[in-house]
Amino acid sequence: MASAFSHAIASVAIGKISFIRNIDKKFWLLGIFCAVIPDADAIGFKMGIPYESVFGHRGITHSFFFAALLAFAVTYFFYGEEKLWNRRWLSLFTFFFFATASHPVLDAMTTGGLGVALFAPFDNTRFFFAFRPIKVSPIGLASFFSEGGACFEK
Repeated sequence: MASAFSHAIASVAIGKISFIRNIDKKFWLLGIFCAVIPDADAIGFKMGIPYESVFGHRGITHSFFFAALLAFAVTYFFYGEEKLWNRRWLSLFTFFFFATASHPVLDAMTTGGLGVALFAPFDNTRFFFAFRPIKVSPIGLASFFSEGGACFEK
């Protein structure tokens, strides 16, 4: 199931295969943050933003463009001691990009929703992959931890 937990685990797996040396706790926490934050767009449901909008769920925050912007911001602000564009800086940027991009890739393999706007804001077409083995996760903590949710499924 594509949930905050599985997105976080994907980020850790990506970090484990990286060639980055001197990894600290900040690296892991920021990687998990990057992998989970695209779902912050679910707040749009409460604000009346239509699901299919570029700002709706699985819209722009689930795009490769967003992944690049977030990776740049995280690397720039949290690893400012690194020289911009040097090998370590690029390695960190690449990790944070893949950690963030893993989220929409996993979501594009789920069984529910309207698809993922991988190329927003340039194209709001929603995509699913042909191979969709991942059950869609209920939105919201109450739904997730309910009897019909992910944790207590019969």
